[in-house]
Amino acid sequence: MANDLNVYKGGDSVQRYFDPDSSPPLPLVEIPAVLNPYQEDGVRIYAKMMSTHPANNVKSMPALNLLEKSVKPGTTETIIEYSSGSTVISMSLVARVFYGLPDVRAFLSNKTSSAKLRLMQFFGLDITLFGGPSQPEPDDERGGIKAAERMAKQSDKVINPNQYENDDNWKSHVRWTGPQILRQLPEITLLCAGMGTSGTMTGLGTYFKDSKPSVYRIGVCTAPGDRVPGPRSHALLAPVLFPWSSSIDHIEHVGSHDSYSLSLSLCRQGLICGPSSGFNLQGLFQFLDKRKAEGTLDEVRGENGEVHCVFLCCDLPYQYVGEYFDKLGAEHFPQIHNEELTKVDLYRYDDRWELPPLDAIHASFDINPTLSLPITSRITPKSNILTIDIRQELDFQDFHLPGSINVPFASEFTPSPFSDPSTLATLWTRLETYFSAPPETLLSAMKDKQILVVCYAGDASRVASSVLRAKGYETNSVKGGFMALRKTISSEEKTDGLIMSPIAQTV
Repeated sequence: MANDLNVYKGGDSVQRYFDPDSSPPLPLVEIPAVLNPYQEDGVRIYAKMMSTHPANNVKSMPALNLLEKSVKPGTTETIIEYSSGSTVISMSLVARVFYGLPDVRAFLSNKTSSAKLRLMQFFGLDITLFGGPSQPEPDDERGGIKAAERMAKQSDKVINPNQYENDDNWKSHVRWTGPQILRQLPEITLLCAGMGTSGTMTGLGTYFKDSKPSVYRIGVCTAPGDRVPGPRSHALLAPVLFPWSSSIDHIEHVGSHDSYSLSLSLCRQGLICGPSSGFNLQGLFQFLDKRKAEGTLDEVRGENGEVHCVFLCCDLPYQYVGEYFDKLGAEHFPQIHNEELTKVDLYRYDDRWELPPLDAIHASFDINPTLSLPITSRITPKSNILTIDIRQELDFQDFHLPGSINVPFASEFTPSPFSDPSTLATLWTRLETYFSAPPETLLSAMKDKQILVVCYAGDASRVASSVLRAKGYETNSVKGGFMALRKTISSEEKTDGLIMSPIAQTV
């Protein structure tokens, strides 16, 4: 592979970016010691990061091979595939990149998570849902697999690559994945991968059977009655037509809790992968446990005395994040401090909505240039401005801007809402409730007006401004509140004798 710098240029740059033959091999990474409980037994474990392909999942290889063999340029217009996510997403990307075909349709179970459905919509897939088992048998005439097959037979313009029966699925791993692993780790002695369509393990098992027969091949199935995205239970493999049984030496059965837990541990150690990756690693662990207990671990050692194991990391975790919390419970995740704030203070802020005191006065009041009068006698509210003062009534009556309306929400001795979450939660809830349906007198006063909000120190009015902006009112607040305003006034008094006017209204 000559493209050691991993650079792609020209009109076919994205095609070569997707093509394993013109890209460096996908990474093979030895897991850190903290994740390897068998290191002292001479066991070394490597993750084959299939998730680092441009399509971000192990199904990218089958998608490339399937479409290369089934798309008829100039004739094919539509691609239909029954898939829980990764295969058909990869097909949609490959179809656009290599063949300019945007019409890729996903048939899938109505039990698919909303996160996966949105992910497929994100990648432009046309989705049709089917009832029945979440993992239908390929030969079930009532399911979506057969529906896709029937639809493809109705028109030469439609193809159904059919990952469940098409040998080009598993042969993709004979073509690419297996050779990559053997080049990267010639000393490999043990290989482990999950069994879904069984394409991955069939292909890898077939390749190593021919290229390095000493490699011990472990297929992993879901534990009966349990579910992990991608792999199947052993019972559901019965109707699969691929030669998977001759491609493995041993089967392990793994549950969902261990799969999600190990995937989480891998992610936190820098190997970002989804639950089926933890599933594969747990299958490998179970096998090593048994061999160690039986005293037969030496049977899978290499010539250098070490056991070199490879398991596949199949996809990324992000579409399954909600499932991690459901499967593992809160004890696996750090606490969210101030979690009460997730339900309040929901609207945006903008520094431009906080006006310095003098700017607020100039923006909201007309100023009489007659210098012989006190400043307060020279300022009157602009006709399009309403000032809402949210301090307590006694403080408002003692000192306020001309023409203000008092709606008492803030208190002088309450902590800042931005330093005390409970204060913010209480203040925001009251403001949100009040201004969602304000009194008729205030509603009438606010109609067609720009609003200036003032409080003690500027923080409460900043929250109020955010709430009012969300209700559609053009609102600003005085930065620093009346504390800053009084300092400004005090400075002005030295030259102009400014005393605030008592003119006001109270609501």
